[in-house]
Amino acid sequence: MPKISITAIAILLLWIKTYIVYKTSFDIPIDNWKQELILFMNPLSFLLIILGVGLFLKEKKRNIYIGTTTIVISFVLYANVVFYRFYNDYITIPVLFQTSNMSDLGSSVSELLHFSDLLYFADVFIIFLVILLKPAFAVDKQYTKISRTAFFITAAAVAFLNIGLAESQWSNLLTRTFDREVLVKNIGTYNYHVYDLFLQTKSSAQRAMADGSELADINQYIQESYTPPNDQLFGAAKDKNVYLIAMESVQSFVVDQTINGEEITPFLNDFIKESYYFDQFYHQTAQGKSSDAEFIVDTALYPLGRGAVFFTHSGNQYDAMPGILRENGYTTATFHANNKSFWNRDIMYNSLGYDRFYSLPYYEVNQDNSVGWGLKDIEFFEQSIEHIKDLPSPFLAKFITLTNHFPFELKENDQLMEPYASGDSIVDNYFQTVRYTDEAIKQFVHNLKKEGLYEESIIVLYGDHYGISENHNHTMGEFLGQEVTPLVSMDLQRVPFVIHIPGQKGETISTVAGQIDVKPTLLNLLGIETRNAFQFGEDLFSENHSQFTVLRDGSFISEDYVYTRNTCYDRSTEKQIGKNECGAFIEQAEKELGYSDAIINGDLLRFYTDFHEY
Repeated sequence: MPKISITAIAILLLWIKTYIVYKTSFDIPIDNWKQELILFMNPLSFLLIILGVGLFLKEKKRNIYIGTTTIVISFVLYANVVFYRFYNDYITIPVLFQTSNMSDLGSSVSELLHFSDLLYFADVFIIFLVILLKPAFAVDKQYTKISRTAFFITAAAVAFLNIGLAESQWSNLLTRTFDREVLVKNIGTYNYHVYDLFLQTKSSAQRAMADGSELADINQYIQESYTPPNDQLFGAAKDKNVYLIAMESVQSFVVDQTINGEEITPFLNDFIKESYYFDQFYHQTAQGKSSDAEFIVDTALYPLGRGAVFFTHSGNQYDAMPGILRENGYTTATFHANNKSFWNRDIMYNSLGYDRFYSLPYYEVNQDNSVGWGLKDIEFFEQSIEHIKDLPSPFLAKFITLTNHFPFELKENDQLMEPYASGDSIVDNYFQTVRYTDEAIKQFVHNLKKEGLYEESIIVLYGDHYGISENHNHTMGEFLGQEVTPLVSMDLQRVPFVIHIPGQKGETISTVAGQIDVKPTLLNLLGIETRNAFQFGEDLFSENHSQFTVLRDGSFISEDYVYTRNTCYDRSTEKQIGKNECGAFIEQAEKELGYSDAIINGDLLRFYTDFHEY
């Protein structure tokens, strides 16, 4: 029987396992045989280098090193698998620092863990058996300087071959920091995490090195993109109280849809008819999910591609809507029946300009009135009414709902419609919790009327991010009656955006828009000019509004095109077209994301405390 070293066994098992995980646990699109070869070989260079370090150690210490390293690498890979099951994304270093969220995850994590996951550690078990039993085929010896040199030359050659092949598929590969799917596919999960460490170091250094000179180019771009407000609607809601409701995980596909003849969102369907409704409105969140949505809506900046701005840059200075409203005489408050430290909100809200934060201590929460992540939405709004009465007018009151949160738990006596029976519990439960949130908002609006708070108000609803991930595409395809292609998947990123001004007629507006447009749209409705604001959004009522929305991963939607997964589509024919057709838009998308990242990472707005006047 041929002899093989324990180091080689560990490398071989981890290599094979990683490739199997790529093919079974991640959705990595492969277009040709070169990409398949790159995917197959990309874990190898890292494994050769990291486990090759053990060649410098004596047998006993080497075996301890191999065993420990194998466990660590396996846990890194498994952590990405669990993270990917819901977020369809890979872990970044900033996400690992969001530890204050962990204690609140509860059933969300347990839903993502499976008993069969023990198979992800089968190779660890085998390696430890080999180390302990020392079978005849496994050898261990001291390595000469020449053999170690040859080993690392081989590892370097594999790494350069990998990068060379990857660059032949993607030029300037390592500049695509916003596209983790492309990076993982080409340089591998492990090498990506090493690169992510470099990005984190670079990000930390950017603030220290920033001097504000970059703002000139950014400001010029923003000013050139400015669209003037609609004369008829500017100030249409001046001095009115603003109720801004973030509808957790609500996507647009549920609007006007029925199950077993019952409407999923009966109140929202009716409310839309007497409101401004934007049916081509997209969420633009990344790893920060709900906190990203808040950040985009409040600042009209893009979130970072890695981690959550609420954690990584909570001490920055922002040109945010709550702060602007406060300067214009508004009281600014936010309501969320959760721990104040979740998503680092208690710190970040100060930077955004909120006067008050009504968090968990302000609510009576018990076993009967809570489910899943906490206080049920109906109870949340009912208890919030009492706090609203204490707010001096005019005010901005932002509400963050909870019930429609993954894994979408709801007690049987709170279910308001017949269940959907797809066999996929996540999708089935989602419809029930969406229906419950719809009912909660209905009762809230009713209570506003009852308390005399409705007439002098503007009620704004927006979905914060997707609820059903791509892991449920098969079930979603059956529900929608069509295959969930990349184009359909992009369409599923639409979320509701509703602006209700009592006394004004309803209108459905089919302009391409995103969460980044909320801030300028609302400020103009409130009669606050945004000509000099540092923001990338546009007033959606402007006659010059450009139909162009960028998602955080570099995808975009325009009036004529959709660009996703590095593929350009014609919206009218839904057919794939040449990438050159989208070239100018791709360049614009990358420019906006880059400018926004520069503002955040460099904390550039601190250099212009008095830059704007409102």
